Amino acid sequence: MTARSRASAVVAGSVAGLPAASLAEVIERSALQARIDHKYLVPLERFAELAARLPDTYTVLEIDQLRGFAYESVYFDTPDLLTYRQHLQGRRRRYKVRTRAYLDSGDCTFEVKLKGPREQTIKARLPYPVADRTHINPQAHAFLADQLREAYGQPAPQMAAKVTTAYRRTTLVDLQRGTRLTYDVDLTCSGGGKVAVGLSRHVLVETKRHGPHGDADIALRSLGLRPLEMSKYCVAVALLHPGIRHNPWHRTLQRYFAGATRSAPSHDPNPVSFGTSPQ
Repeated sequence: MTARSRASAVVAGSVAGLPAASLAEVIERSALQARIDHKYLVPLERFAELAARLPDTYTVLEIDQLRGFAYESVYFDTPDLLTYRQHLQGRRRRYKVRTRAYLDSGDCTFEVKLKGPREQTIKARLPYPVADRTHINPQAHAFLADQLREAYGQPAPQMAAKVTTAYRRTTLVDLQRGTRLTYDVDLTCSGGGKVAVGLSRHVLVETKRHGPHGDADIALRSLGLRPLEMSKYCVAVALLHPGIRHNPWHRTLQRYFAGATRSAPSHDPNPVSFGTSPQ
């Protein structure tokens, strides 16, 4: 068994005994379009400890008997990487623009992720044609303009696709408290003729909730794990553009992604990563 398939197997085994939640239940009770997020990188050898410490109120998202789903996100930015620089500089008004395709179902959304008050993440979504996922169509540009005008009083810049990320995700939901927990493995980043691979020996765990601390955060901290400053988009840009400044993520890149970048296969000069799936 390869390291990459082992990561998927470890996650699948950890949720095998959990009760299932439907997509409709998750949307109704845990939409969390405005939330507080924390990210952790959990070594595979410690992942079973985390699963054992979670409350028994968690369920797992299941669609068509699947509990793990392939995601693909295409991130857009300006020619001078405006949104990357906003995150690099820790700007209070910062945002990301992407399409997210759920390849198992064929669904796709256009998303604007804004940083709100008290470090909240606010996500606005628009159903999107999966065939358009590598560019911003006029409807999406108008949607982006509305979101930036309302949130920050800013116009929408012209943007193009910069990087693609793909990974497998499993989603846990506490339907009583409305909190959510996601497990991401087998990350691939691509763009500019390069590919970077990560999360083969770690699980990227993200907690999503309304309040400052949840049961999952307490369980993770009890294992000696602390939240990381990590954005998949920013990590992907830093990996695929070795000369670019990446101070906030330097330690994460050195520790978890060293040697991850390689040239794309010559027969595929503009690779789009594998993967994609539900919410």
